[in-house]
Amino acid sequence: MVRVTAAYAVMLMIVAAVLVVLGPQAQYRVIDHVSTNLHNLARGPLGTLIASAFVTGDDRIYVWLPGLVCLLALGELLWRGKGLVVAFMVGHVGATLIIAAVLAAAIVAGWLPASIADASDVGISYGAAAVLGTLTAAIPTWWRLAWVCFWLANAALVATSLASFDFTATGHVVALALGVLLSTRFRLPGEHWTPLRLMLLASGVAFGYNALIGFSAGAPVAGLATALIALVARSAVHRWSSRKLSRSVAPPDHCGVLTI
Repeated sequence: MVRVTAAYAVMLMIVAAVLVVLGPQAQYRVIDHVSTNLHNLARGPLGTLIASAFVTGDDRIYVWLPGLVCLLALGELLWRGKGLVVAFMVGHVGATLIIAAVLAAAIVAGWLPASIADASDVGISYGAAAVLGTLTAAIPTWWRLAWVCFWLANAALVATSLASFDFTATGHVVALALGVLLSTRFRLPGEHWTPLRLMLLASGVAFGYNALIGFSAGAPVAGLATALIALVARSAVHRWSSRKLSRSVAPPDHCGVLTI
């Protein structure tokens, strides 16, 4: 049922194992060759975009791979294999190209050094962030706005609170936003929440939080506060709409009308 997720996980493990066997120097050369930086994108954009999704800069794949599998498996169960691939690629490719355009403009304007064009950037985080964003469509309507605000506020705080500009953290915000936008195009199956899928959601959320936010001290407070504000605002709008609707459909007042 989750063939795409399983196949992708196996390929990630194979690539990681081969790089470990080849040694640190070979790993460095491979990462440098497939990084989605401006230099590699200008040389061969398609090959760079595809290869970078299968190479990670972290040797401890056994630590985070189970969480990634849970997130992707949930996405595949909800949106099927095709939907999962679309969501992952929208985040991986879309966020990469948007960040690349921003970096190129910043270098031309003199806001960033030219050396950033050769920075290393590989891995699965952009695609995973987009898949996490698409889960918005599966969240109950009442909690949906709070869900979006929580994730975007946390990711944005991490991206803006760093001492120096981190384009990867900014890319997480972009990929997450792309996933949220894409979620408006996804349709849910009839019975989409089962005990298994709730377990996958919990594990996937834990993975997403660690990958996008990490151990930032201020992020949880900001995210929860933003989510709470969103809930209060939604409740206020709902009450106002209900009162307005009740007034518009109220029966006419016949007091004082003479009946014969």
